Amino acid sequence: MTLLNRITIDPTICHGKPCIRGMRWPVEVVLDLLGSGMTIDNILEDHPELERDDIIAALNYARILLSGQIPAAA
Repeated sequence: MTLLNRITIDPTICHGKPCIRGMRWPVEVVLDLLGSGMTIDNILEDHPELERDDIIAALNYARILLSGQIPAAA
């Protein structure tokens, strides 16, 4: 599984926002947690359903969007 395959878009989950592995974990929420000062380890400790690669995938997804590229929907 490539990292970006961890990002899914489903109109029936979180109003079609990009989410982590089909769960109700929008990419924007993961980015908010990081932006609030939490480390990856803090997030994983508080939310064991997430994996390190999920967080890295969220960061890569955001980077691709900001670069002007459009990532393929998983």
